[in-house]
Amino acid sequence: MSRYLYLVRHGEQQDAEYGVDDGPLSARGVRQAVAIAERLGGIPFTGAWTSPLQRAQETARIMTERAPALEPQPSALLMDCVPSGPGVDMPHAFEPFFGGITEAEIDAGRAQMADATAEWMTPSRGDSHELLITHNFVIGWFVREAFGAADWRWLGVNQANCGLTIIRVRSAKPPVLVVHNDLGHLPAELRTGLPDAQPY
Repeated sequence: MSRYLYLVRHGEQQDAEYGVDDGPLSARGVRQAVAIAERLGGIPFTGAWTSPLQRAQETARIMTERAPALEPQPSALLMDCVPSGPGVDMPHAFEPFFGGITEAEIDAGRAQMADATAEWMTPSRGDSHELLITHNFVIGWFVREAFGAADWRWLGVNQANCGLTIIRVRSAKPPVLVVHNDLGHLPAELRTGLPDAQPY
């Protein structure tokens, strides 16, 4: 039996470059959400959940419009968070990231992701296809969990807006990362997190 997790990062947020914590999708974010909805239109989802933050909720609403039988439920386990603190073997290059992060935030993120992996990274009794609309760090943690890597390894596992990551959770074998940050459904102008093209 296999449990398939379809992890989707929310669409691009309006004014995200100005440090706004949450808000609606940008025009490009709306187009990204439509594209991922069309990409996943044929999947027989058995459940769907979304972060309660506005950018994820709006992505979920756009996806639901194209799949009326799908009704994503908000879950605090999919909130944006910092899943762990620095590890003893973590490269020094990552240390500046934690400069403004408090121990309380790290503890809360660690507890949240322990509950999230207990909820979704355990085998199911039958085959299932579950959609999780969430955030970059959360998806990075799920990927780290699939590999059984050191806690800090979610750092540097980046997802583009509305990129698709699929993890297969099996009953008798370790999880499998089927695909990570697949952007095949997005035309070049909708792909975020990639270097700008350089003129030659």
